[in-house]
Parts: sequence; C-alpha cells; structure tokens
Amino acid sequence: MKNLVEELKWRGLYHDSMPGTEEQLLKEVTAAYIGFDPTADSLHIGSMVQIILLVHLKNFGHQPIALVGGATGMIGDPSGKSDERNLLNEETLAKNVAGIKSVLSRFLDFNSKEANAPIMVNNYDWMKEFSFIDFAREVGKRITVNYMMAKDSVKKRINGEGEGMSFTEFTYQLIQGYDFYHLYKNNNCLLQMGGSDQWGNITTGTELVRRMGGESAKAFALTTPLITKADGSKFGKSEGGNVWLDADKTSVYKFYQFWVNATDADAEKYIKIFTFLDKETIDALIAEHQAAPHLRILQKKLAEEITIFVHSKEELEKAIQASNILFGNSTAEDLKQLDEATFLEVFDGVPQAEIAKADLENGLDIVTVLNEKTGFFKSNGEARRALTANSISVNREKIKEDFVLTAKDLINNQFVLLQSGKKNYFVIRVV
Repeated sequence: MKNLVEELKWRGLYHDSMPGTEEQLLKEVTAAYIGFDPTADSLHIGSMVQIILLVHLKNFGHQPIALVGGATGMIGDPSGKSDERNLLNEETLAKNVAGIKSVLSRFLDFNSKEANAPIMVNNYDWMKEFSFIDFAREVGKRITVNYMMAKDSVKKRINGEGEGMSFTEFTYQLIQGYDFYHLYKNNNCLLQMGGSDQWGNITTGTELVRRMGGESAKAFALTTPLITKADGSKFGKSEGGNVWLDADKTSVYKFYQFWVNATDADAEKYIKIFTFLDKETIDALIAEHQAAPHLRILQKKLAEEITIFVHSKEELEKAIQASNILFGNSTAEDLKQLDEATFLEVFDGVPQAEIAKADLENGLDIVTVLNEKTGFFKSNGEARRALTANSISVNREKIKEDFVLTAKDLINNQFVLLQSGKKNYFVIRVV
C-alpha cells in the first residue's frame, strides 16, 4: 500500500493519530469513516477537508465510509460550542440528511462495484430501535463518567463556558462512540477520521470498540488540523456568510472568486490541502508564483482545480467568463452570453434603476437615460461632459452623445449595463 499518512503530512492535512494507525494503513485495505453533522441541507467549504480526506483514502486503495448523523444530529455535537444548539425537528433533519447525501454523492461513487467502493450510512438506521434502557446497559456501562468528564469538549463547558452542559449533549460522545463500534462490527471499519476538535469523541469510539469488541478488537484514530487563514481568522466564510458547495446557495462565480481572492500565504497552503495536484507540480507552481506574485498564478490554479472538483469544467469556464466581464476586456457579446443569475451575481451591489420597456419602443436618448431616467448622473450637463470626454459605455461599448437606447441593447431581454470610467457601474432593469 502507498503511504497515505505521508501524503497527508506534506499536504498539511495531518494533525494527530493513534499509535499504529500508519502501520495499519500500510498493511492492508482499511475501511475508515468520517461523520457529517446534518445542521443544514447542504455542506459548505468547512467540510471540504473531510470530503477530500475520504477521496484521498479511496485513491490510496482504502474504503471510505461517509456517515450522515441522522441520530447524532438530533442532539448536537458540543465540541467547540459554548452553548447548546437548538434541537432540529425530524422533518428538518430528514431534509438536511437528504441534502448532505446528495452533496457527498458528487465526490464519492456510492454505486461503484469496486472492492473498496465508498459506503454511505445514516446512524439513525441503527439508533432508532435502540431503547434508552438497552443503550444504558450495553453502552453506558462500558465507559466511566470520569473518562467522559476528562474530554476537553466536556471540561470547557462544565468549567464555565456558556450555560453548562445538558445530559443530552453529555451523551453525544457515547452515541458517536457507538457508531464506531457498529461500523467496526458490521463493516470491519478500523479507523475514524475527523477534525482535531473531534479527538475526544473519536477516542471514546476507539475505547468502546476495544471494550465491546473482545480481546482482539482494534481501532484507530486520525485527525486533520482545523484550517485557519494566515491572519488567524476562521476559514470558510466570505463577507456574505458561508461559502456553500451547492450552486443555488453560493453561485459558482462567487465560489470561484472566494479562492481567487485568497492571500499569497493562504493560496500556498490551500493548493496543497484542497487540490489533488502532486508535490512536484505544486512546488513548481509556488516557485512560478513567487517569481511573479502579481500574476496570481497560485490563486488562479487553486480556484480552477477546486471549482472543477466541486462543480464542473463547464461551470468553471462560466465563472472565468463572468470574472473577465468585471475585471477584463469583455464585449457586449460576452455580456449577452451571461444568464440572469450570473449577471446579477457579477454586478451584485451595483446601483440599479428600473425603466419601463414601453419607453424603449421609440428609443431613449442617452442623456435622458443617464440623468432623468436613472440618476446615474446628477444633471444633463454632467452627463454631456462625461460623454464628450468619451468615458461612458453601454454594455462595455463606448458611446457618443447621439446614442439612442433601444430594446436591441438589452441583455437577457431585461438589463443594460452603464459604465462611467473604469470602475463606476450602473445596472438598468427594464420592466
């Protein structure tokens, strides 16, 4: 077997593991699982590290198991939280589980016939019939309260962060631990992986496997670092909030822009973590970038690779086209190829005004458009001076004072893009 741990280390994807983990992965094909918490009906880029970890696992010949926490999601993981989360109802939870399964299916082929084909499971399937008394007898008696209290996620909450910890949350690590035992028993799963904040929950699972699985039972743990930006701030959010992996929540254009706008230091780190490019290629890209940082070679390659991985090559090309429209030398024809959603994303935040379609039937002179109809300029005189200075464009094409706006100038039969100078944009929406 190729050395997965060695690969994770140079990529910055390795934080810690239990003794014997690397040896187990080198010895034989190993089933390993990662849990995904159904707090929303999709996943955002904060989950990308774990998705990529499962893909690496598969690429190195092992068997990935993606667990969607239909049962644990009913409780809420206390790790890294100072207060208890609001509990989700079953209907919301079912919708979230279905959404997460849909996202994960884009990265792992759960219908594959290969020997190490990925598996997807939902812990609700084996927890729903488990009575409280049976759980207390079969699982609760295996782990002492002292052991559970020693976990960081528990200590922090009990020692004054937030309002303490409910019994519901206290049981979370036992339920997650039982997941590991269930997968060990039914799927020969020997390894659980997750972020470094999951170490306490994961090791409770390895302990349960050993205590419930008999003398020969063995289980391992491996964690990844929590990703931060170079300035120490939290990774995974943009000014608009979470960056989601579904295009209907975060457009492909905005997704692409998130990666293109990474700092040099972050891009150098992210290209190892979030792409599958080999070390030789990445080292060459870093050297090329350092020789000419203004070309943003690393950021562009990072954005291309991860946009193709999450969306597709076709969607990447649309995102690049949209970026070029805002920052490059695009034409009216380029603009007219944008669909409505992408057009609005590109010009999000740009001032807008509405004019009636009937006004365009006989055409509108451009001075009237710039002042009276839109307020882009404060007066006719100011509009004329800008036109005389050749600084006004309609749909990226320079115009003169004799220009007349008509319906044939519409983008998607409803928009006109005005521009004054290089950076002042204005969108007309025709209704």
